[in-house]
Amino acid sequence: MTGQPFPVEAGHIMMFARAIGDENPAYRGDTPLAPPTFTMASAHHDPGYHLRPRPDEEWFGSGGGPGVMSEGGGGLHAEQHFEYHRPVRAGETLFAHTVPGRSWEKQGRSGRLLFSERITEYRDADGEPVVSAVTVAVVPEGPATPKDAR
Repeated sequence: MTGQPFPVEAGHIMMFARAIGDENPAYRGDTPLAPPTFTMASAHHDPGYHLRPRPDEEWFGSGGGPGVMSEGGGGLHAEQHFEYHRPVRAGETLFAHTVPGRSWEKQGRSGRLLFSERITEYRDADGEPVVSAVTVAVVPEGPATPKDAR
């Protein structure tokens, strides 16, 4: 199987569930199920993850402001969609492969808004689909106009 390996571990599931405040007993035990958004934690297994701080490099923080993503020159995280083909369980390794999706634009109050998708497919060791995730980012073409300047 190709793609970034993501080992699904019981302890990782438990800590993720605690972090999101979900005490569902299905997320505990020897072979727990993973919470619905758990696959987003696969970034922690990606050595090239762009938001991870690196030794001897200045860290840019989480972005230029609330909700601002570093990629795309000040883009915003606009949407996240998941399609579940089957439950994710502890003890398996998933393989994540990300590709660009659609791009489109809309006219906003402050100018043109550029939207783009990233599609990540999570497959099991047999190559069967487990979760499909679509991340949508938006980049405003120009700065927003402050309310009192209108």
